[in-house]
Amino acid sequence: MNKQKEFLDFLLERFKIEREKFDRSGVYAYTQRLLAYNSNKMEGSTLTEEQTASLFDNGTLPKSDDYYRAKDVEEMNGHFLMFNKMLDTLDEPLSQELIKQFHYELKSGVFEDRANGYAIGDYKQRPNMIGIYQTVKPDDVAQEMYLLMDWYGAQKINISVLAEFHARYESIHPFQDGNGRTGRLILFRESLRNRIVPIVIEDVNRNDYLEALKEFREEKSVRKLISLFEKEQRFYLEKCEYFM
Repeated sequence: MNKQKEFLDFLLERFKIEREKFDRSGVYAYTQRLLAYNSNKMEGSTLTEEQTASLFDNGTLPKSDDYYRAKDVEEMNGHFLMFNKMLDTLDEPLSQELIKQFHYELKSGVFEDRANGYAIGDYKQRPNMIGIYQTVKPDDVAQEMYLLMDWYGAQKINISVLAEFHARYESIHPFQDGNGRTGRLILFRESLRNRIVPIVIEDVNRNDYLEALKEFREEKSVRKLISLFEKEQRFYLEKCEYFM
């Protein structure tokens, strides 16, 4: 337990110091790149880890014979901004308004989404699905999010509660696009805020992640999700120990 407290104290301190100093060599930059790369990759981004690092470190992309997809670059930059917004608001309790602000940071610079008329920083206006599964209809999103936030606010936060919140959030799918990325950022934030080792879902574990969300949709169980979260906590902790 002392090791966990020491680690969380270290993270919070280094995130603040390194961000203010524009330090691209420490745990802040590592976490920015790790979370942005994996979360976007899970949604189909074509950018590599090297390209993600270059984009974050100096705002450029390595020379390549392949084309870069504008949306991938825009969403990667949006994710960096969303992470910073998360750090700036760690003292605030999670709220619907804050979640919408995260979505705005992620999506406000994405030309394709704006051209398609997607709501940016606001709940969806058109029905959407997760594969073969229907999600909450646009007219019902605000009420379902209210119920979710009301439930969450009454809980003593632990990994089981975080797993259920995440699964319920993804089942609601409140935004037109960007639900997975906002949801995984909230998961990281609420871990950090509640003194729990943060969770970064790796793209290599994508199938396990999707199976865990499917288990919740079909059986209302978060057993697989908790198991995955614990595995990802160990991964992140081990990687960050290098910087301590």
